[in-house]
Amino acid sequence: MDPDYSAQDVARCDLCKTAIAQSYCDFCHANICTPCIGIHISNEYDKHKIVAIHQRKSTLIYPKCESHQNKTCEYQCKDCSSFLCSRCLASKQHNQEHEFLELEEVFISKKEHIKKDTKELESQILPVYEDIASELEMQIASLDGEYKKLTTEMSKQREDINREIDNAFDQMEKDIGEIKVKHHSILQKHLDEIKQLQSFMQQTLLALNEMEESNEVCPTIHYSSKIEEFSKLPPKVNVSIPKFIPKQMEREELCSLIGKLTPLFTTLEERVSTANKPNTSVRELLDEPEVLNTINTGHKNLRSVTCLNEEQMWISGNIADIKCFNIQGVLQKTIKTKSGSWPNDIAVYRDGALVYSDWTTSTVYKVKNDQSEEIITLQGWIPYNLCVTSSGDLLVTMYSDDRTQSKVVRFSGSTVKQTIQFDEEGQPLYSGNSYIKYISENRNLDICVADFEASAVVVVNQAGKLRLRYTGPSSSTKNKPFKPCGITTDSENRILIADFDNNCIHILDTDGQFLRYIDNCDLKRPYGLCVDSNDSLFVCEFSKGDVKKIRYLK
Repeated sequence: MDPDYSAQDVARCDLCKTAIAQSYCDFCHANICTPCIGIHISNEYDKHKIVAIHQRKSTLIYPKCESHQNKTCEYQCKDCSSFLCSRCLASKQHNQEHEFLELEEVFISKKEHIKKDTKELESQILPVYEDIASELEMQIASLDGEYKKLTTEMSKQREDINREIDNAFDQMEKDIGEIKVKHHSILQKHLDEIKQLQSFMQQTLLALNEMEESNEVCPTIHYSSKIEEFSKLPPKVNVSIPKFIPKQMEREELCSLIGKLTPLFTTLEERVSTANKPNTSVRELLDEPEVLNTINTGHKNLRSVTCLNEEQMWISGNIADIKCFNIQGVLQKTIKTKSGSWPNDIAVYRDGALVYSDWTTSTVYKVKNDQSEEIITLQGWIPYNLCVTSSGDLLVTMYSDDRTQSKVVRFSGSTVKQTIQFDEEGQPLYSGNSYIKYISENRNLDICVADFEASAVVVVNQAGKLRLRYTGPSSSTKNKPFKPCGITTDSENRILIADFDNNCIHILDTDGQFLRYIDNCDLKRPYGLCVDSNDSLFVCEFSKGDVKKIRYLK
């Protein structure tokens, strides 16, 4: 049975208004019963398209050609996305080197994508948000009972203390009331945000349902999925109930001996969608890492390597060429920097767009479909190393023009979202110079920076608070001081650091504890690092211009 038409949804003839329609005109978009077909097609016979009612809207409505009157566009240019009719192709006015797609195929593909997104939104994402909202509502509903327990415990202590300290207890009760209001406000705020997102997804779902029913080509092929945006779940709000900590009563220093309330404590715990949860099995380190492949890039002073997947990698060094190789070492593409100077660093967005920093113009450029655009231009600062985060933001290490300060800045597009420069005592987190400060984001959203001049790796959490500083293992077997260059992180939250002078790689756990070296792979001046989606390690050898692919996990 046609899912779009059933006995519960009987269509009446649009002409006589009474009979049940057995047919449909795909040109006029009208329901028609059998006796009325002749009346309907009496005018402009050649334009009408009568189909069975269950096949309604099967004829695609193509966009009109802007260049040729009365022609419809049945093709699309894959390179520039413009619509083309058959005369456009025959006239060869469009670049014939471009690749052309049939709009019907694009339309069918997008329809399948829309159905998939609709199903995923209905069956996977929305139910999770409903559970989150229910959990917050339950927390709010239980607040009175929890806080009543708190005041009861405090009252028991109060009975043992004479009237001279009533004022102190009254103040504490006021504090509890204020904390409760704040607690309620925090949870209510997050509940409101969740419900707002739910509402937005419901609107999106309605729009998707309408698009599924629609036979309009333009809106369909221009559809852009929001599934990735919706799949990134909001953080879980953990707000701890304050505790009353009593003390034994002593007549002296009554106020300090009553006890105290712990402050309201809120943490944000990252949620992971069930559909996107990583494999929880731990991959252990190999006893003897092994080199799987060595690719000669033709670069001298090779500095950076980055890869989006297991199929290809981008590399850069001290020349203007940024090269893309496949995993077999075959050169796929070369991009030249806009200024003609070598880039400080490179990174790749999830959509495959390349981004690079240029020290001569204080600019970060984005390259997609061979088109280059400036996305960040700095005043008084020079951009250095780059990292694309899991949320799609761009982390940029930079130093001041006078080379006295360094900092990390998070950008969303060209908008500054966060600046990380000082610790809680107001001291600089990073050495203030133009030396290497490669950067990577861990799976737990920690930001890891290799500070070459400081001979340290500095790790801060997502909020920019210092977590740890690594300056090498407690007992080193190496002859030279630790000089970190490239840095990357793997699926187990391990941190891998290139030690330039000692020709090895340090592997740390997520808390900065040294685990082992990779020093058996004949590395020469290791510099830039990255790992692919399978946790294979890619290492730039600075002087030789080679990239070594290393397996270090079981």
